[in-house]
Amino acid sequence: MPVAVGERRGLLRTRGLPTAMVMGAAAFGGWAVLLPVVPLIVSLSGGSDTLAGSVTAVFMAATVATQLGVPRLLRRWGHRWVLAAGCMLLGPPSLLLLLSTEAIPVLAVSAVRGSGFGMLTVASSALVAELVPRQMLGRATGAQGIAVAAAQMVGLPAGLAIMQHWSATPVFVIGALIPALAVVAVTRLPAIDAPADRASHGRIPLAAVLTPWLSIAIVAAAFGGLSSLLPIAISERASLAGVILAVSSGATLFGRYAAGSFSDRLGVGRALIPALTFVCLGLVLFAVAAATAAPVPLLVCAALAFGFGFGAVQNESLVMIFTAAGPTRFGSASAGWNIGFDAGTGFGSLALGAVASAAGYSWVFGVAATAVAVVPAAGTVVGRALRPRSAAG
Repeated sequence: MPVAVGERRGLLRTRGLPTAMVMGAAAFGGWAVLLPVVPLIVSLSGGSDTLAGSVTAVFMAATVATQLGVPRLLRRWGHRWVLAAGCMLLGPPSLLLLLSTEAIPVLAVSAVRGSGFGMLTVASSALVAELVPRQMLGRATGAQGIAVAAAQMVGLPAGLAIMQHWSATPVFVIGALIPALAVVAVTRLPAIDAPADRASHGRIPLAAVLTPWLSIAIVAAAFGGLSSLLPIAISERASLAGVILAVSSGATLFGRYAAGSFSDRLGVGRALIPALTFVCLGLVLFAVAAATAAPVPLLVCAALAFGFGFGAVQNESLVMIFTAAGPTRFGSASAGWNIGFDAGTGFGSLALGAVASAAGYSWVFGVAATAVAVVPAAGTVVGRALRPRSAAG
């Protein structure tokens, strides 16, 4: 136990890491406040479940399109400028939602905010990898994940509760201000003298990253459907939906750090299968709850299992991809992981919204659980088949 305490102290004393955690909490907190509220506004205005899901899908499509170019921006401008630009694009455009919540304006604002989110996700992950030594990478990514998950734990229910008790107006204002304030933390970050991808332009081996990439993509797809559709599925109890999402975010906090500690001590990749199992269990419980009267204890158990597994998959897959890429390609590795996460989130909200419209909410979670069980396993099989060719090449 004393060794573990000393390790935590050393981690938090790493130059720039606490500031990066504060910046991440503020930026992602502003994102979390609006995440379930905007689709719900579209739904309450008469839009279909598919249209409500498309709000998150457009946001994530813009995120992914931006992420493709972020490694180049990091090489040219450095982490601080990219992070500051991301904060300003993510937050202040939310004020435009005060003027209209019709479908087209909402989708346009979502696209602009998504581009800022793309800058933030890639640059913040790459920054953490640059700040810490390899033997602390699992715990460092876990610590950053704790900051993000804690902000989501507060932001997800807060946005829904504020909207239910007052209106969406203060939610839009809060969603605009919090990421803008994160720029203050950005100015306190240390400069990275040698940006990511500084010495290598080779490609990251596909065989080494296929399984973790597919794992984060499919689990994020389940999260996209859950965060967008759960408030609609129990819209008569919107505050309860917020609490359930908060419980899930809290469990994500523990899952990320637990997986990081496990990875640093026992080896990279060993936590992935148990983490995916927790995600499947949570989704199955959500499916049962959606098919019945949705008793609160069952929803809480589902949220705990899903959140813990989701956090563990996030951390383990990220460390696996960073390890496969090596320190000269952290920017590209971060972009690849975040593209999987955000493309999965957007695709999941859209595709599972269509499932909800066609078959109901219990099918949403059943389909998601099946995909989480099958897709990473298929990726492992394909990755093993590709490995001899990669070695030969």
